[in-house]
Amino acid sequence: MIICKSEVELDLMREAGRIVAETHRLLARAIRPNITTKELDQIAEEFIRSQGAIPSFKGYNGFPGSICASVNEELVHGIPGPRKLAEGDIISIDIGAQYKGYHGDSAWTYPVGEISETAKRLLAVTEQSLYRGIAEAKPDARLYTLSHAIQTCIEDAGFSVVIEYVGHGIGTDLHEEPQIPNYGVPDKGPRLKPGMVLAIEPMVVVGERFVQTLEDDWTVVTADRTLCAHFEHTIAITAAGYEILTLPRS
Repeated sequence: MIICKSEVELDLMREAGRIVAETHRLLARAIRPNITTKELDQIAEEFIRSQGAIPSFKGYNGFPGSICASVNEELVHGIPGPRKLAEGDIISIDIGAQYKGYHGDSAWTYPVGEISETAKRLLAVTEQSLYRGIAEAKPDARLYTLSHAIQTCIEDAGFSVVIEYVGHGIGTDLHEEPQIPNYGVPDKGPRLKPGMVLAIEPMVVVGERFVQTLEDDWTVVTADRTLCAHFEHTIAITAAGYEILTLPRS
């Protein structure tokens, strides 16, 4: 069942989204060579809690971190730890915050210093695919029209779409219905309605789409160890179209 949120609930999700967005802004300033992913995790947790919120991921199914920090060939669910970032790395940071029972969720992939032209193009295309999908969000649109827009953007650029991991609804649970694949047939799937809140998150690989999970039972990497990227926003469907909830306030 897809849950539509009331305006009161949306206000709480806007606040959760603000906290997530401002946490991203803090980490974007902190990312540099030699900082550890654990240090980034500590910055994020301290800020989230200072805002009266709780890190959504910490303890979720046993996950030990407040953020997911995935470097280079790591796609998602990277555990923060002693690894130091190096010049030329890219790092995908996924952040969730629970505010008064409601979650916000956003991921972004950041360069560490100067990165390769391939990495720059990967980041640009993945971000573009996110906004291509969001642009299709409006009442009565079919969900997989968004999915198709994301897929087309990625594959037209010569990159691969991961199919094992998808976006999702979000609210009082971090993961709600519907599942939102980054591939699909347009004009198919559930119809969007005002009040639906969706976490849209394309995951893109330079090489082949196949992934595997490491021995820590969390970190997902590309099977061919090529670079990958992950971008995500939480959006609400409105009467006029959509509202991105995970943008920082000016």
